[in-house]
Amino acid sequence: MRDANRLLIEGLSDAIGFVGGALVGFWLGTLLGWDLFAPSYGTTTVLAIALVGLSAGLGLQAARRWRNLRNPQKTNEK
Repeated sequence: MRDANRLLIEGLSDAIGFVGGALVGFWLGTLLGWDLFAPSYGTTTVLAIALVGLSAGLGLQAARRWRNLRNPQKTNEK
């Protein structure tokens, strides 16, 4: 059961970090005037898509760092 809880926390934190980061990127792009859902792929649309992807990845990495700080593993295990 301990592994199930660990996996649940891992999955939920990854999902929350990814979606949260994507939302931050979307809001930041909206503040910059970049329309993610524009009908054509102009420069600002491509930049908005890249910003959402980049911030989603950063949110995922932040969630993983939080999880590792919360429950550090021994580094010398083999």
